[in-house]
Amino acid sequence: MKSHRVRTHKSVEHLAREDQLAWKLASVAVDDVALEPEVPEMIGNRILDNAAVAAASLARRPVANARSQALAHPFQPGATVFGVGPQRRVSPEWAAWANGVAVRELDFHDTFLAADYSHPGDNIPPILAVAQHCGLSGAALAKGIAAGYEIQVNLVKGICLHEHKIDHIAHLGPSAAAGIGAALGLPVETVYQAVQQALHVTTTTRQSRKGEISSWKAYAPAFAGKMAVEAVDRVMRGEGAPSPAWEGEDGFIAYLLGGPGSEYTVPLPEKGEAKRAILDTYTKEHSAEYQSQALIDLARRMRGRIRDLSSVKSIVIHTSHHTHNVIGTGANDPQKMDPGASRETLDHSIMYIFAVALEDGGWHHERSYAPERAGRAETIALWHRISTVEDPEWTRRYHSRDPGEKAFGGRVVVTLQDGTTIEDELAVADAHPLGARPFTRPDYINKFRSLCDGIVAEAEQARFIATVERLVELRPDELAGLTFTVAPERLGEVAAFGIFDWNRGSGGMS
Repeated sequence: MKSHRVRTHKSVEHLAREDQLAWKLASVAVDDVALEPEVPEMIGNRILDNAAVAAASLARRPVANARSQALAHPFQPGATVFGVGPQRRVSPEWAAWANGVAVRELDFHDTFLAADYSHPGDNIPPILAVAQHCGLSGAALAKGIAAGYEIQVNLVKGICLHEHKIDHIAHLGPSAAAGIGAALGLPVETVYQAVQQALHVTTTTRQSRKGEISSWKAYAPAFAGKMAVEAVDRVMRGEGAPSPAWEGEDGFIAYLLGGPGSEYTVPLPEKGEAKRAILDTYTKEHSAEYQSQALIDLARRMRGRIRDLSSVKSIVIHTSHHTHNVIGTGANDPQKMDPGASRETLDHSIMYIFAVALEDGGWHHERSYAPERAGRAETIALWHRISTVEDPEWTRRYHSRDPGEKAFGGRVVVTLQDGTTIEDELAVADAHPLGARPFTRPDYINKFRSLCDGIVAEAEQARFIATVERLVELRPDELAGLTFTVAPERLGEVAAFGIFDWNRGSGGMS
């Protein structure tokens, strides 16, 4: 790996293209290096992971609405949409949109945390949609996904967005564009321009994940994927981008990040070096914000040591700056303590999550968020006795570049009414690569089957798994197999209508 310094340059300095971050990212993406065997294996795991959480979310309103929008854009050859079968194709950017929302809705797929945070699995829907539409092979798809992960992970390692209240999809747009370019085998010049276009059109604020969090939290990454597809298409037609995107005098760093005097360091593979960043990422065993994964496991472990939860006087979670300020009491969001809050908001309340995990001894992607679950009197009482504090050591470990000490958990101190204290800590989730039970292919298959139960027929589950097992061997005509079909009643009802339904007489319109 080589570290690249990135800073603002005045227009009169004329920063050569080869010295710009976008060119370096594009060069890494198109560097046609063979994938090491464990990389396609992990890509297959993440395809299974994405499909699992998409299946579980099919009937939810945001997913049904996104799918309805996509199906209003039929296209041949086109790309597939989760749930409706491979014969029904839509324009690839709309497939990326619908599938991206389905993958993201439950906050239950993979994660990578460093200087910033991300869900790199969000790269897969747009890259897969383009691969299906353009008739690529499984091997080309795998190269594209590996490139998308490589770019996003290394941007996340080098550039912090959240401290400037920029949403993390600003790293996803460029990475998805780079991954699409790698899959298609485009020239570095084309990918360079597409990466910059994607950055410009996917830079948004972090209000998506603040206060009363709405369904846009699921839509935002899908929007970035859709924009990436469109950016690549425009550039292939000869259109350019504002350059240099990151380093320009009026660019991303100068006015949206640290300012003209700031400097960032982004690590990237050298020419000919294998793309292995996907191996640094990790998935979720529980459907909740990643910083809650280890704490859910810790609550499950501590539960047996607290005989009567009504005897709890207080619970203090000593944790990292990020956990305290984003999903803890440091966020100062009253919504995080509100029993009437949305699922998206409860997902970002470690106080609620820890209380429910203590009471139930685990976590469920639907039952744990149900309004009646959040409204239990005893849960509210326990929930409101929980707070978080930042511990500098946990913050240091959170940002450590040493995988052996990087941590996303915390130390919990439970104080009972009689003054007795119970303490325990956990650095990483059980499913983490360094955890008690690291996820391997059988775990991903089990998660897929569990979340598909009652939604996707067993034979269809088996077919999908078998297709993933042959990922790099898939012919172009077999790539459509990387979706699944369900019975129409499993898709849920779409009662809402919009512009794309206008001429179909929906909702009284004509």
